[in-house]
Amino acid sequence: MAGFEVIGAEELQEIQEVFDSGAVLFRHSFEALRNGCFKVQEFEESFANYMGAKHALAVSSGTAALRVALAALDIGPGDEVITQSFTFVATVEAIVESGATPICGEIDDSLNLDPNNLEQLITSKTKAVIVVHMLGVPANLPRIIEICERNNVRLIEDTAWGCGGKLNGKALGTWGDIGAFSFDFAKTMTTGEGGMLTFQSSRVFEKAAAWHDHGHENNPSVPRWEDTRSSSGFNFRMMELQGAVGLAQLKKLSDIVSCQRRNRDLIWDSIKDLESITLRSSPDGAFDTADALIFFVRNNKSALKCREELLNVGMSTKILPEAYSWHFAGTWHHIKELRVSHGGDLTKSFQKSAEKLSRAVSIPVGVNMEAEVPETIRLALTRALFSQ
Repeated sequence: MAGFEVIGAEELQEIQEVFDSGAVLFRHSFEALRNGCFKVQEFEESFANYMGAKHALAVSSGTAALRVALAALDIGPGDEVITQSFTFVATVEAIVESGATPICGEIDDSLNLDPNNLEQLITSKTKAVIVVHMLGVPANLPRIIEICERNNVRLIEDTAWGCGGKLNGKALGTWGDIGAFSFDFAKTMTTGEGGMLTFQSSRVFEKAAAWHDHGHENNPSVPRWEDTRSSSGFNFRMMELQGAVGLAQLKKLSDIVSCQRRNRDLIWDSIKDLESITLRSSPDGAFDTADALIFFVRNNKSALKCREELLNVGMSTKILPEAYSWHFAGTWHHIKELRVSHGGDLTKSFQKSAEKLSRAVSIPVGVNMEAEVPETIRLALTRALFSQ
């Protein structure tokens, strides 16, 4: 949550500058018309600086970010890519679209990829791991990186929910080979749609930049219509209006995360003494984005009752338990490639993950929270958990 909550005059001013400077909405060229206004380029530079990355590349969505990342790492048919069973379906879709084989692993009590299961899944065909900082809590990056390095496997961080989060003081999205971010309307910062990639390698960045733009290398020695190219690609470019909004949102990111963390703590403080709930775990040194407060209850019946009682008082839950099927690989029977890679029957896969998720409740956290919300949530959960 959150980015959309703080959209205001700052975003409008950045957009107005695009129109005042010539109204060029395309991110490249038209120098004579745009009077030096390059919002996407400015957004990329500001984002890289904020995250402590060497390079950043803006794209059209978080899903596009994942697809471009895989292309930049030369991942395709014959390769296997491991990700976690609890994520948004886009993570696996990007792997399938690359031509690689998706392999999903179990999650641990942080609801992120279990490093122990990751080790068991790596084969001679494994080319990359996509770890997801699910709903803002960092994965166990030190352990996962050690496993990847030992097996010569590349690491992509799906930081769709982790933008602004850190682990041991280092920004999420800058630990692996590539970080992928989403700026859709429900994310911590938003451009409506849109995404970003971060890189430490100039070579990988240059490959990604060309691939996301039909192979254009943007060679400064020739005009764009005579541009050089060394590979094919696709069109995943961000447009100038999105870049303008992103610039304004980036300036608000630290405050957004701070507010979410404060509000998350207020909610947790109001319910942590309830004996039937256990907080989701997080690794040592985690600075999460507090996108949601997730806890475990006794069973799925209790989780569903929690949602019912929260709805009764005008509150809600997020993903767990109501949108489970869009975020758990065990339900993605429509993805043939995933079914095949897991023996044809996903209902028998990821049993440990299914058990954890079946009794998890996720409460969305935002920037603007009324003072009475924590107590309202407590009363709803008390009715749900102790009236059965």
